[in-house]
Amino acid sequence: MAGISDAMRDAVHQHAPTSLMGMQQRLFSFWFNSFIYNQIWEDPAVDLQALQLTSESRVLTIASGGCNVLNYLTANPAHITAIDLNPYHLSLTRLKLAAMKHLPDHAAFYDFFGYADRETNIAQYEQHIRPHLDTALDAFWQGRSIWGQKRIHMFRDGLYRHTRFGYFMRLLHWIARRTNYHPEKLLTAASLYEQKAIFKQHIAPFFDNKLVKFLGKLPVSVFSLGIPPQQYKAMKEQGNLIGQYRERVKRLACDTPIQDNYFAWQGFSHSYDHAKRQAIPAYLKAENYNAIRSQLGKVDTHLGSMIDFLEEQAPHSYDRFVFLDAQDWMTDEVLTRLWTQIARVGKPGTRIIFRTAAAESPLETALPAELRNQFVYEAETSAQLFQQDRSAIYGGFHLYRKAG
Repeated sequence: MAGISDAMRDAVHQHAPTSLMGMQQRLFSFWFNSFIYNQIWEDPAVDLQALQLTSESRVLTIASGGCNVLNYLTANPAHITAIDLNPYHLSLTRLKLAAMKHLPDHAAFYDFFGYADRETNIAQYEQHIRPHLDTALDAFWQGRSIWGQKRIHMFRDGLYRHTRFGYFMRLLHWIARRTNYHPEKLLTAASLYEQKAIFKQHIAPFFDNKLVKFLGKLPVSVFSLGIPPQQYKAMKEQGNLIGQYRERVKRLACDTPIQDNYFAWQGFSHSYDHAKRQAIPAYLKAENYNAIRSQLGKVDTHLGSMIDFLEEQAPHSYDRFVFLDAQDWMTDEVLTRLWTQIARVGKPGTRIIFRTAAAESPLETALPAELRNQFVYEAETSAQLFQQDRSAIYGGFHLYRKAG
């Protein structure tokens, strides 16, 4: 495992190491210095509605696992810069870009990132991808996990069953089976009515289990969902953590037809709908393959801090920003630094989106009035898009525009 970077320490370690919050932050940075997600949990359909990308749009986004980067290319923007503090997530993004470019066809690409458990994936990697990787990226994927396996072997053994998120979800599924609940039955539902009935019988009661309640209240448990101590604290302040979990899983299970919701497929089966291939991310769909592949040259990737990167950019050089849930990690001081750079680097009319664990946007109280007044909060649109988000794991979705 690579050492924790200075940028990650700066982002996460905000309290003294002897305080409870400080100890939790240091535990989280250790836990986060690995694969957290096996897919991104922000809905690109909602993102694209909010971003309104054009052929002139220059996007700066947190990379995460790269799903969003490839999904955004379906809208034909001018350029995408993907940046991340987590070297594991950035390496996954870079692998997806290389695989899209060098694998021979869509079938091979789908085997690699759709199924992500084919024995043939390793041979495809060795023949078509590995010869084109730089030394550092090749060394990363040849490196070994804590279980002793080469990292690249996750694509033979089942990427969507691995990573911190995958292991935690497998534990929850194990508990469900031991208590005679079967959340995977949701995938057989033919209507929203059936989805609600299955949720009521096999998912809602699961949250009354004593072990689930215990795990749900442990900070280290939510670390496996990528939720840092600051986010966990914000959720606790909203009251009844288990109730929040139950309500968000209810939205995931009941609010969108299962035939269209690949987030629910991942949550309840660690896989996608390979038979109909409707509940899959846009970047995995055959009809988008050639268009995305032809635009890979528009993407560049960087390891490091978003603020450090922005400080080096020219004024008015970007007009779309995607922060995922990273601002939940930030103090008011750091948020002010970040949005000062957005005000400088963003063009007039720039659109900025992000999500939060709690319902409210932190910017309304965090930013100085002079800086806050340079942006317009699209509160009504944000609320409407939040209701459409198929992922359903966040408390809020927020869209801001730079005035002018």
